Amino acid sequence: MNKKYFYFLLLLGLLAFTPSILPLNDEVQYEEVENDCYTENSCFQKGEKVVYKVYYNWNFIWLPAGEVTFNVNESDTEYRISAIGRTYSSYEWFFKVRDYYYSYIDKSTFLPHTFIRDIEEGDYKLYDRIKFDQNNLQGSSLRGKTKEESKLQEFKFDNCMHDVLSIIYKMRNLEYGQMKENSSIPVKIFLDMETYPLNIKLKGKEKKTWIKGQGYFKTLKISPELIAGNVFAEGQQMNVWVSDDKNRIPLMIESPVSVGSLKVVLKNYEGLKFDLSSKIE
Repeated sequence: MNKKYFYFLLLLGLLAFTPSILPLNDEVQYEEVENDCYTENSCFQKGEKVVYKVYYNWNFIWLPAGEVTFNVNESDTEYRISAIGRTYSSYEWFFKVRDYYYSYIDKSTFLPHTFIRDIEEGDYKLYDRIKFDQNNLQGSSLRGKTKEESKLQEFKFDNCMHDVLSIIYKMRNLEYGQMKENSSIPVKIFLDMETYPLNIKLKGKEKKTWIKGQGYFKTLKISPELIAGNVFAEGQQMNVWVSDDKNRIPLMIESPVSVGSLKVVLKNYEGLKFDLSSKIE
């Protein structure tokens, strides 16, 4: 596995649930949703905390590798989202991760104005502070191996641009439309000075999905089309199971990588806006 993508894979997996809440009737409807930048927040609140446990499969052995914690805070004018990933000490003989992601989302537009990524993955380090000028479709990136070594770069981007965290929370808030199984839709995010397009397929609903440590849930199963390269082989798929309720949180992710595979499982949660009604008692 190209190790610098270890937790980026997880964030992409969490992104992959987006089609579960988009209308999938036809391409025209999707364009209408995509061009409407603003989304009213109805599914998360200040104090929401969701923790995931990450497993790495190597030679048929599932190793508990680490955790990623998502937190929601807010002020009068913005949502402050963070995702912090770190490996367990027992795994760090193989590979050590300390990743910090932050997104600051303007409440009036539900678009990010600042995105910060400060990561250390093995020997790879990166600090990247992105400023989005959404009105003028241009931005700046203070980017380098460390904050002290970073240099300013300018860039332009498309309308309604999101970062890897803000898109997750936007998509959680879109209203359910008529869903059509096996339909694929495009999504895109800005990261590493590039716009990343992804095609994502809704595989359908599952009435009873087992989530380790949590029990059975009603879920939506999503599968993004992965791009072949250093991390994924041709034809590989990632599968994501999402809670089929108003919270719309990912419960489990299974993803292949070039060597082995990853599994991400909901460990615990608090501060959800709604009861996790998809859980089967």
